Amino acid sequence: MNHDQLQKTLHASQYAEQVLAQYAEQLQQDDQDHPFHQTLSSAEIFAYVEQTLAGIEDEIQWMRQLRILRARLMFRWIWQDANQQTTVPQLTRELSDFADACICAAKAFALPALLAKYGEPMGYDGQVQDLIVIGMGKLGAQELNLSSDIDLIFAFDEQGETNGRKCIEVQQFCILWGQKLIYLLDHMTAEGFVFRVDMRLRPWGDGSALAISHVALEKYLIQHGREWERYAWIKARVITGEKGDSLMEMTRPFVFRRYVDYSAFEAMREMKQMIEREVARRNIHDDIKLGAGGIREIEFIVQVFQLIHGGSKLELQDRTCLTSLEHIGAVGLLEPHVVSDLEDAYLFLRRVEHAIQALNDQQTQALPVEPALRQRMVETLGYATWDEFLDVLNPKRDKVSLQFKNLIRENEFDQHDADSTELEQRLFAVLDDDAQNLIHEFWHGHAIKKLPAKAVERLKAFWPPLIAAILQAEQPQVALLRLMPLIESVMRRTVYLVMLIENKGALQRLVKMAEVSPWICEELTHYPVLLDEFLSMDFELPRRADLEASMRYQLLRIELDQVEDLMRVLRLFKKSHVLAVAASDVLAESPLMKVSDALTDIAEVCVEATLHLAYEIVAQKHGYPVTQDGQRCSIDQKGFIVIGYGKLGGIELGYGSDLDLVFIHYLDEQADTDGRKSISGFEFALRVAQKFMSLMTTQTLDGRAYEIDTRLRPSGEAGVLVTSLKAYEQYQMKSAWLWEHQALVRARSIAGDLGLRQQFEQLRCEILTQKRDEGEVQTEVLKMRQKMKDHLGSSKEQKKDGIFHLKQDAGGIVDIEFMAQYMVLAWSGTKPDLAHFSDNVRILEDAARLDCLPSQDAQALIQAYLSERAESHRLALANKNMQVQAAQWRDTREIVCKLWQRLIDPSAQALDSE
Repeated sequence: MNHDQLQKTLHASQYAEQVLAQYAEQLQQDDQDHPFHQTLSSAEIFAYVEQTLAGIEDEIQWMRQLRILRARLMFRWIWQDANQQTTVPQLTRELSDFADACICAAKAFALPALLAKYGEPMGYDGQVQDLIVIGMGKLGAQELNLSSDIDLIFAFDEQGETNGRKCIEVQQFCILWGQKLIYLLDHMTAEGFVFRVDMRLRPWGDGSALAISHVALEKYLIQHGREWERYAWIKARVITGEKGDSLMEMTRPFVFRRYVDYSAFEAMREMKQMIEREVARRNIHDDIKLGAGGIREIEFIVQVFQLIHGGSKLELQDRTCLTSLEHIGAVGLLEPHVVSDLEDAYLFLRRVEHAIQALNDQQTQALPVEPALRQRMVETLGYATWDEFLDVLNPKRDKVSLQFKNLIRENEFDQHDADSTELEQRLFAVLDDDAQNLIHEFWHGHAIKKLPAKAVERLKAFWPPLIAAILQAEQPQVALLRLMPLIESVMRRTVYLVMLIENKGALQRLVKMAEVSPWICEELTHYPVLLDEFLSMDFELPRRADLEASMRYQLLRIELDQVEDLMRVLRLFKKSHVLAVAASDVLAESPLMKVSDALTDIAEVCVEATLHLAYEIVAQKHGYPVTQDGQRCSIDQKGFIVIGYGKLGGIELGYGSDLDLVFIHYLDEQADTDGRKSISGFEFALRVAQKFMSLMTTQTLDGRAYEIDTRLRPSGEAGVLVTSLKAYEQYQMKSAWLWEHQALVRARSIAGDLGLRQQFEQLRCEILTQKRDEGEVQTEVLKMRQKMKDHLGSSKEQKKDGIFHLKQDAGGIVDIEFMAQYMVLAWSGTKPDLAHFSDNVRILEDAARLDCLPSQDAQALIQAYLSERAESHRLALANKNMQVQAAQWRDTREIVCKLWQRLIDPSAQALDSE
């Protein structure tokens, strides 16, 4: 060993002196094998642990050798720190790697005895269960200090039982496993301990079960998880355990909200105030972790930004403090000089922390009191005197303290009356008398007088920024009149006003959306809870996978018998995500096809979830049915599917679209279910369909999820609600009218049993690709189209007044849809690829690709169709009907009418003769 470096090490640490006295020969060998000044990789640390414990079966000897190894490695790390041969990130990473290696070793050593006594822990899924060990806090972030304890949570994937002679539940097996792991590491022997283990961060804390299943943990986080637990789970990391990654993936939506999380502000303020009160009460200024300007304040600053912005800025989801701090600076949430000050302070304070703990291997961050220990510590850190050290320490802590105090400050609710008066004068200048009277009545009405003082105070604080945002609008009066009902509906829920004050960008977007869409304002006014989503939207169209995860996450916390809660989730899920699409449509000008795709995805996720709920509710009461193949059904193999027709089937949903649905089953209608209250397979299928309709369409305080039309089922309203696949096939092949095959063009299986869905798609293709007489198809399509025009199109008087019904009149949307359907029915007998898709655009593209229609004509129809549908979306957002000025659509209509005349009706009248 290098003599000078050894002396520095021993001067820095009384604990190192003790280790040297006990294990001098081993330390000498360690230095020869891997010199102390060299750092260790993760692989090398794991190898150290494995080699040390290799072949040891005696528990006492195993514990002794691991503790001796810990002392030798601690000597190495104190050596490197005292001689400045490592960095804070490197040292904390090595300490964390050693903890990981010890945990894995203890877990492996504890298992054989349990297996011998109880057998393997088998989940209900038939898989052997593993103990998942989650590191929290500094261990999770791989930032352990020299004398850290380790925060752990134990979990497992699936409940079940062991398969040994003495059978116990998987949870009990994992609890015993975890208890032994703790004992092997935490128990104090003559050689000391390896790590103190803290389990208090587990769900429910002390007194609760030591190990928890994946499902139970997920339910806990959803139902009971508190803001401080979100804060704690930021640093969570799986150290060992099969399926640990999927468990961690499950926790991410709990920790990081998808959008900017302004709801976290209040909770973070409370946590900050708690920290400040604790510092004042305990007088812990000399604690460089917990005191003012200490390590905890830096970590809190970082984690506040992570909680609020981590859902929308994925780079902020890193566990380590320094890396996250860099990312916070990179995305512009903190000024570069602030990031630099905090990084500098963090590294300095962590080095001081190591110097404190090296003295006696104690879990403390308090600066030493004894003069001799103080002098040893400051000399290790490179300072001559204690005062010289404080001259460096205190300014760094002051900078941290300043940023901590500036963080999420309470908003000032004392707006100057002069500012408000000036803004109101500017607003009144652009308002008519009615609008001015509305404002006057609002502020002097009974509703304001009944508000609590705090609510009035916040409303007054909200008013000036609202006026400022409205004054920036192109139509200030329109925006104001549409927003006033919304303000009245939320003014008692002042958290919304606070959030809008916090988030000026959201307020400006709200004003812009009010200007464009009264429909959006009405939705928010009727269902203010949707503001939660609106305030945190990123205005990107939702992805299907995210929608599915969100639905699953929301439904998981609700039991099947809580029907009202289930319906509330379905309705708010639909409304909030449709609102998000509308916002993207208005503010981000998303393309029409992508908007329709997103609206269709929302509906499909709702249908899939509702089918699952309806099926399970009926099965819970009556048991599972049997398929026509004699197989017992299950959650995944339902023997039941939902078919989407019309706009849903054609992937062309709009904002107010209802859902055209048909229910098909593959159950043995005569065989009974396997429950106590058994019913026939037919009765089961019927009750599933009825429960589905009830969940979707019952009017509640949150409205309906969707209006549903089932009249396209075989025999229409006279037919049964749900049909077997065989009966459906017989009807379509033998009894269906041509218009029913025409409707089938836009049909698509959207939910349920995958195998049955594939069978339906094959059947659909067989029906549509039958060879038909082209003249008969022309006649029937023309007859149906004329009926629709007569019943739904514009009247003669309206046409004379220059009105064009965008959907139903000649040259409108339905003409284009009918042409696409005509092509499929008339030509797919020889061109079967025409029947592949259910949406009009791809049908028209295929018609061109298969030389059924000139490419120029197909593109002209597609452009006309997209233009008219885009306008229909705009009208829906503006709460207007589909009647527009005919003159503005003349060119588009002429293109459609000429092709209609060529394809279907040579005798069709020209537009001028309408």
